[in-house]
Amino acid sequence: MSQASYLRYFPFEQPYDHQQEAMGQIYDALEDKSDILFEGATGTGKTLASLVPALEYAREHDKTVVITTNVHQQMRQFRRDASAIAETEDLRAVVFRGKGSMCHIDVDYQECQALRDTTRDLVEVEEEQAELERKQGELLDQSQAGNSDAAAARSSVMDELQSVEEELEEFADRATCDHYYRNLTTDNTDFFAWLYDDVRTPDEIYEYAHERGQCGYELLKEGVEGVDLVVCNYHHLLSPMIREQFFRWLGRDPEDVIAIFDEAHNVESAARDHARRTLTENTIESALDELSGVEDARVENAENVLETFLGALREAYDEAFDFGERGSVGENWYDLAIDNENRRDDLTLSFLQTYVGPGYEGEIDAALELGAELDKRYEREYKNGERSVRKECQTLQAAEFVSQWLEESAAMGTYPVVSVRRADENANQSVDTGQTDDEIYGRAELYTCIPNQVTRALFEDLHASVLMSATLRPFDVTEDVLGLEEVETMAYGAQFPEERRRTYTVDTPALFASKRDEPAVQETITECIEDTVRMTPGNTLVFFPSYGEAERYSERVDMGTTYLDEPGTAADELRERFTDDDNGVLYTSMWGTLGEGVSYDGDDARSVVVVGVPYPHLDERMQAVQDAYEETFGDEDSGTGRGEEGAGWRYAVEIPTVRKTRQALGRVVRSPEDFGARILLDARYTERAEMEMPSYAVRGSFPAEERSEMIDMTPEKLKFGLLNFYGDRDAYEGTPPSPTG
Repeated sequence: MSQASYLRYFPFEQPYDHQQEAMGQIYDALEDKSDILFEGATGTGKTLASLVPALEYAREHDKTVVITTNVHQQMRQFRRDASAIAETEDLRAVVFRGKGSMCHIDVDYQECQALRDTTRDLVEVEEEQAELERKQGELLDQSQAGNSDAAAARSSVMDELQSVEEELEEFADRATCDHYYRNLTTDNTDFFAWLYDDVRTPDEIYEYAHERGQCGYELLKEGVEGVDLVVCNYHHLLSPMIREQFFRWLGRDPEDVIAIFDEAHNVESAARDHARRTLTENTIESALDELSGVEDARVENAENVLETFLGALREAYDEAFDFGERGSVGENWYDLAIDNENRRDDLTLSFLQTYVGPGYEGEIDAALELGAELDKRYEREYKNGERSVRKECQTLQAAEFVSQWLEESAAMGTYPVVSVRRADENANQSVDTGQTDDEIYGRAELYTCIPNQVTRALFEDLHASVLMSATLRPFDVTEDVLGLEEVETMAYGAQFPEERRRTYTVDTPALFASKRDEPAVQETITECIEDTVRMTPGNTLVFFPSYGEAERYSERVDMGTTYLDEPGTAADELRERFTDDDNGVLYTSMWGTLGEGVSYDGDDARSVVVVGVPYPHLDERMQAVQDAYEETFGDEDSGTGRGEEGAGWRYAVEIPTVRKTRQALGRVVRSPEDFGARILLDARYTERAEMEMPSYAVRGSFPAEERSEMIDMTPEKLKFGLLNFYGDRDAYEGTPPSPTG
């Protein structure tokens, strides 16, 4: 494999040496059908290093490349990279987005599907009518010329035509989609020529279709078939149901797809989220209302099993409340623990204890059969115009979940949980449950703790995958939790000159939750942040374990222009205002949206500070993940061959937390010409912690080359370290700031 063959897809003059090396390794791995774990620090050029050999291999072996991310800014960057490649090389690339943001008439998936099917049926009948009219016209001409056989044939065609016209009249009362109708009846040659002339965004496609009264989403689905490259969101690959449809739209079997996952350290949590299944109390109530209007022998079976499950759900959350806890429930879902160590969960136990009937397995089967029939009836009624909207079958949804719950809630790696929330305070009554607005209602959830239960099948089915991130190590942990086998690994550290960055680990008090309210601790942290802001020639970015801590120090620090990131606010707008400043301080949570996948170039953020070790909130759900990891990966007989004591904590909590920290540190020094300081405020990052409190030290979880750059110092020395570093870079305009304030 010569360099020239894959470098035709490289859109710039010359790749870095390490990029070229990575391209060769990735191409070889694709030939071997091996998955690749690719860690590269900021500036490594991971995207092109992965994309270039993948496109070359795909072209040679008739594959399609799918590059996916969960970060919007990265999707925009992928589109720019693809567009740059397309300027010099023949490349058909599409940026794919889900129906929800592209529907011109704002209907849900089920209704859209029914509208689409009915509209297609209408067009097919119209085409049949046009063909019959053409035939009868030809036969009329022949019969008028004296052909008696033609006259007889025309009579038969006219009978068919009358039948088709009667069928067309039936469509007058049936719901169809005008936008999709125009898709089917318009010559779309110009659209596809426009689509493939550049790498179009979904917004551009939406506007193109909207101006012509067409459906942009359906045009995009047609346009994605047979392309070289697709840019999409995680859920198109991680959701099993969506993935099956997505591959069908691509016109590809899974083994003909090469997947590139960006920010791949997020695949673990994203897979858990995509695997979760839920059933709310209001859905069961709706199912029972639905059944009350149905005449069928199976109704009694379905009602019995669903009423029993509903009662068990209510009993489970009523019993799970501690004294006074019910009053703390608000409008957001609030988890209640129902799991038991050596027996079934409380909801299942309540169901089994209260169920009375011929056998719940048989009754669930009857409910599933009835629900499936009702669902088909609703679709038929909608297509025939008997309903103005496509009704969803609540019985089918509820029965499917109850069946799954009773079969799977005790399975290893599945965490059964009940959540509650308060009814809408803006309504006098909850429409779904009939409860007054000061009452709560519940939800049962099957939460998948082990991601490889979702991802293993995906990676086995694909031709190969490249998982890239700045924070994938330790690779063995990534392999375990995602279920990867026969993996090639590669890691490239920081590629920019080391003298242009500093990493300071400051020996402030260890910020355990119990210490954060102590005045002396807060004063030390405040002084360190103020020293950093004063000595930084540009903006400062400060990350905290929570939004509450970010708000606390935004009020305490009296230095620079304050920008506070809060949950539920427009982070993009805040970021733009911050980067337009030249002495701003942005306070945010490590677990927010500004800690990864976002570039702060130059003095947009010259220094970055991480305050504390930002462990996630260790609730019952997180504890379930930790327990499942311990059971799966902590035993030497687990099958990984890497059993270790404390694997649950390390896999589920410490490593993801350190990855978050490393992501935050990577927000600065984004190019060879850039420079900046990274500051870790917590004794647990220091070498002293490894000797004096090894159970809490986290320095050892960083890669060796990153540890080697960490400079331990006391809080009072930080300002002098920053002054020396930035002074050596000639970063100050005029007289440098005084470290004494």
